[in-house]
Order: sequence, then C-alpha cells, then structure tokens
Amino acid sequence: MKGNSERGHQLSFGSFGIKTLDEAWLTARQIEAARIAVTRYMKREGQIWIRVFPDKPVTSKPAEVRMGKGKGALSHWVARVSPGRILFEAEGVSLDVAKEALRLAAQKLPVATKFVVRNDYVQE
Repeated sequence: MKGNSERGHQLSFGSFGIKTLDEAWLTARQIEAARIAVTRYMKREGQIWIRVFPDKPVTSKPAEVRMGKGKGALSHWVARVSPGRILFEAEGVSLDVAKEALRLAAQKLPVATKFVVRNDYVQE
C-alpha cells in the first residue's frame, strides 16, 4: 500500500474529521469501537460519518493445523487505508466536543491520526 490516498482525502460531509498518517488495515471491530466512542462522547448530538468500509476478507487457518489442505476459513473483514484518508467526520457540535470525541476514536485505531477542520469553518 504505497503512496498517499488519492480518494477520500478531503472533508466532504462534516466540518471536523480525523485523517490517517500511516497505512494499515482497520478491522471492522476497530472501526465499530471508534464509532461507539464518538457517539457516546457526543451524547448522540450532531452527526458523524464513517468514511471507510471493511470490504476486504481476511482468512486464517486454525491454530496447530499442518500446512496444505486448502485455504483457511474467513476470519474477519478489514478496510485498507493509506496516509491522508479521512476516517471519520463530525458536524453539529462545537469544536471542543468534536476534537475530544475524535481523539477518543483515534485511540481505538492502530494508526496515527490528525484532527482536521474544514477550511471555511467559522466558530460561532
């Protein structure tokens, strides 16, 4: 996964977001844990958008099984992310609330992230 993200690298829906600084595979469980952290902190005010979807299946063979005998069973789903990809966006809350909520989400993810704000955002 070389290079920076060519798609999904700008805020499209909300005024605030978190952007990746590394490349990685995000599992569906990690994305869901981050989503729950954001919605709990925002107390279901405002709106969030999840900009990544786990569409890559990952297989694995059971523990202590000999080599051969075909491919392993489906283990989990992952989303491939490259540097610059927007992961989550938020709208409808203050800058301080959004910053803390997205910081909590970033703690649940295995990548370094950066908080970004829309260029034309005006604080009330």
